[in-house]
Amino acid sequence: MTRQELFTWICQQYGTEPEYPWHDRNAVLRHKDNNKWYGVVLEVSADKLGLPEAGIMDVLNVKSDPSLIGSLRGQDGYFPAYHMNKEKWISIQLGKPELDDVIKDLLSLSHELTAPKKRNSTFFY
Repeated sequence: MTRQELFTWICQQYGTEPEYPWHDRNAVLRHKDNNKWYGVVLEVSADKLGLPEAGIMDVLNVKSDPSLIGSLRGQDGYFPAYHMNKEKWISIQLGKPELDDVIKDLLSLSHELTAPKKRNSTFFY
């Protein structure tokens, strides 16, 4: 999934448009109702992710379950979160078609984890 394909899917799924707070190609995906981030798309140098090759790649940072993060980090295309809490966030390489379905699933989980908390509507008299 490319950056643009991701943005199209996110718009269709959540009605979210990417925001560019740093006035570069790095984009934030946030909830409209609480402004919390549920995703960040970043351009990162491959060597900063521990890869031997040179060049810039797009990654998606998503919030996830810490136990899930631990099992994903050892797999191709997954990295400790770049510039985020590495226990609660993970970076996923974009542009790898074999990760497209997992990206959607992890983004959905991140969207849920960062959603506004539902208030208990039970009243006691």
